[in-house]
Order: sequence, then C-alpha cells, then structure tokens
Amino acid sequence: MQHSILKQFLNSAFRYSLQLIVFVVYIQSVVGQENSDVLESHALSLAAYNARGDFGLDLDTDIVFLPLRYEYDRGNWGFQLFVPYLEVDGPGAVLVNLGGVNRPIAGTQARKESGLGDVLGSVIYRIDPIGPNAPFIDLRLDVKIPTADETKGLGTGEADYNLQVDLSRYLGDWVVFATLGYSFRGESELFPDLNSGAYAQLGAALPLRDSMSIGVIYDYRQAASSFTSDIQEIGPYLNWQLDEHWSVTGLIMSGMTSASVDMSVLGQLRYSW
Repeated sequence: MQHSILKQFLNSAFRYSLQLIVFVVYIQSVVGQENSDVLESHALSLAAYNARGDFGLDLDTDIVFLPLRYEYDRGNWGFQLFVPYLEVDGPGAVLVNLGGVNRPIAGTQARKESGLGDVLGSVIYRIDPIGPNAPFIDLRLDVKIPTADETKGLGTGEADYNLQVDLSRYLGDWVVFATLGYSFRGESELFPDLNSGAYAQLGAALPLRDSMSIGVIYDYRQAASSFTSDIQEIGPYLNWQLDEHWSVTGLIMSGMTSASVDMSVLGQLRYSW
C-alpha cells in the first residue's frame, strides 16, 4: 500500500510548469510498483502552478499554469497527456520551461499574455527490479507539441523532445529518487539562441503513515540560452491520499540562482481508477 501511495505522488525558470508535475507523477508511481497485480489503471488530475521571479531581468515575471493531465498504465507501459492553460505577466523576455532567453521588448515594459500552452505527450516503460535491493527504473520519452502561441511569448513554436531515466529505491523507511534527462529543443526563428541541455532532479520521501508522505526535491537544469544561467531550485512537498481514488499534493520551491524562480507553489488534485 505504501508503495502505491508514493507512486501516486511522485516527474528553467518555469520548468516546474511541466517538468516538476511530470516528476510529481513519477514519485507518485514509485510506490505503486508494489501493486504489480494491477494490470491497467487510469488517472485524471488538475494542477495549479504559480511562480514569481525576476530571472535576472529588471522586472518580475508572474506565471499561472493550469494543466489537465490524463494517465493510462497497462503492465509495464505508461502513457500521459498534459493539456495546459497558461498566463504570463512580465517583460516578455521569459519563456515557460526555459527562463529568460531574449528581450523582444524593452526591459522596462510589461505585458500580460494567456492562452493554450504547449501540449505534452509521454511514453514510459517501467523496468522490473532484478532483485530485492535493486532500484526501480523508468525510461521516459516526452514530446512537446507546439500548441502555445509563440508570438505571445507562450512557447517557441517548435517541437521539443526529452529523454530521461528515473531511478528510485528504499533506504529503510525512506525512498530516494533521481531523474536524469536531456532536452532536445527545436530550432526557432523567433528564438534563435535556444540550446539543448541536460537536467537532473534528486529527492527523498518519507511516508508518515499509509495515507501521507513528506519529502524534498532538488532540481537542476542547464541554461537554455546565453541570456540566462543554469537553474537550481529546491523545496519540500506533502502528499495526502484521501481515499482509494483521491489524492492531493502540495509543493513549494525556492530558487538558488538568478535564473531561478524566487518562489513557486504547486498544488494538484488527482483521481485514479
């Protein structure tokens, strides 16, 4: 039961708008791998992400990100689809998931844009542990479909691809986990300075009881362009399994570099069947 609860919790400047939610999904899945008798499952969740920071610019940028996510798991395979609503209020020099990449308008100007964000589709393959002390391993491919309006600064207008591996294992009562990945970013005429780059996440989770767990997450991402530095953020989370189907998650992150958020908050409500 504990492993299924933690699996249900725990998967840039605004990298958390998608990638931390993805990481949250992964950690939710870690504990659930004990329930191997469940061959097929579905889940639907709504998350709310809010962040604020200057990202090395003269003015702060605020973001509101509301993704609806559907998950389907069958055996060792998993499939996920994110469809987000996005609102960005700032100087127009910050791209969601990438941070400050250019200055399309004067640094003292601010604008507010909103609309459909980039849709994200994912395929996951979970490798069965080869022994009692072996880690759980997930292989993942993310495909970003460029549905966000690049003229509003809501996306790059190009498809991106992430390849990543997720690892986790028990150490006594704790679960430790890590993600290593690489983002391949499409070339954009509007944002020619974009670079592909690596990212990593580390964390630990402690179940307080069968229905609740706490933990901490550290996130690192290589700079997406020469206009920004690497991103490093850290923060605690709480997951509460309300009953067999419903769970809620809360996460607070604080930035450690000029390219990172000053503060961000993520909340998620999830229903599984």
